[in-house]
Amino acid sequence: MAGALSHIRVLDLSRILAGPWAGQILADLGADVIKVERPGAGDDTRGWGPPWLKDEQGADTAVAAYYLCANRNKRSITIDITRREGQQLVRDLAARSDVVLENFKFGGLKQYGLDYDSLKAVNPGLVYCSITGFGQDGPYASRAGYDFLIQGLGGLMSITGRPDDEEGGGPMKVGVALTDILTGLYASNAVLAALAWRDRSGEGQHIDMALLDVQVACLANQAMNYLATGQNPRRLGNAHPNIVPYEDFPTADGYMILAIGNDGQFARFCEEAGQPALAVDPRFASNRARVENRGALIPLLKRLTIERSTVDWVAALEARGVPCGPINTLGEVFADPQVQARGLKVTMPHPVAGTLPLVASPMKLSATPVDYRQPPPMLGEHTDEVLAAALGLDAERIAALRAGGIV
Repeated sequence: MAGALSHIRVLDLSRILAGPWAGQILADLGADVIKVERPGAGDDTRGWGPPWLKDEQGADTAVAAYYLCANRNKRSITIDITRREGQQLVRDLAARSDVVLENFKFGGLKQYGLDYDSLKAVNPGLVYCSITGFGQDGPYASRAGYDFLIQGLGGLMSITGRPDDEEGGGPMKVGVALTDILTGLYASNAVLAALAWRDRSGEGQHIDMALLDVQVACLANQAMNYLATGQNPRRLGNAHPNIVPYEDFPTADGYMILAIGNDGQFARFCEEAGQPALAVDPRFASNRARVENRGALIPLLKRLTIERSTVDWVAALEARGVPCGPINTLGEVFADPQVQARGLKVTMPHPVAGTLPLVASPMKLSATPVDYRQPPPMLGEHTDEVLAAALGLDAERIAALRAGGIV
């Protein structure tokens, strides 16, 4: 069955994570995504190891695990865009594409004649998505933007980590490049919106996506807490600024998470813990009171939770409808029966590894499901195929381009 976007061709000039993440989402939905890479080098993340993909004998290959996370279902071609002939190949491909994704620095593609205005001239219906650190205007537009920098500049690290006065206190980044990933998600949504508009108007458009904009937008309730009060939210470790108890608690053999969202759940927890009086104590009877008296309540609860194992607590509290759970390692995540039932690990054949494990797409569409057609491609794996099929170049012409180092 054809994917929902099987009629769409995407020319992906991006590399590293935000752009490739957007491209992989579109590819998973069926789009033909052509990944344009530098000859001999390719996407930076191809070399971001260890860890490396293992071959069938268990030896390291030259394929970095990082690269594999964001490039499934794409075709790779290599083109030297610094050369006039390479620029023309990209323009010819853009003329036959619906979408261009790029994450060069602000103005970086203009020198090659591959900016939006130049490609719009050859394809007025083109949806052109630029992903930069700071956007196409403003005083920081020319700066390079990296996820870690944006997590700091955009406020996320100011609310992540333990308070300064606790052991191990201080700002902390999130354990994955979350700003890049969120930008990829926003970018793919924006592309779909622009394609829907093109269906009605016949017109393409330029999408200006900035990591900083996305990071600020995704501060969500914490940003509103500040805007409503003028007070900077403080770091609370794993605690929630507006809900108590909503954090990690020690158990007899590790930790668990309590995510108690209302007074009824708190009362049921107190009953299970053998302390029903806590639920009617005026200091703790409502969420507002629990937030105000967080410092008194949390030590009391920690003395209770440490009496049982994580497994025992989770089983008992789930039976009472109290939201809770373990803090799993990734090994435990992929062994979890719910994760397995949802098929969140898939395997695909791979030319080097034989079999390649990948994290599945979370998108589950009933009529046009995600199709795992192509493992993350080897560098330039599809150059000849794309140039022949998309541009109609014959073998002699492709051989000449290869001999000249253009592809």
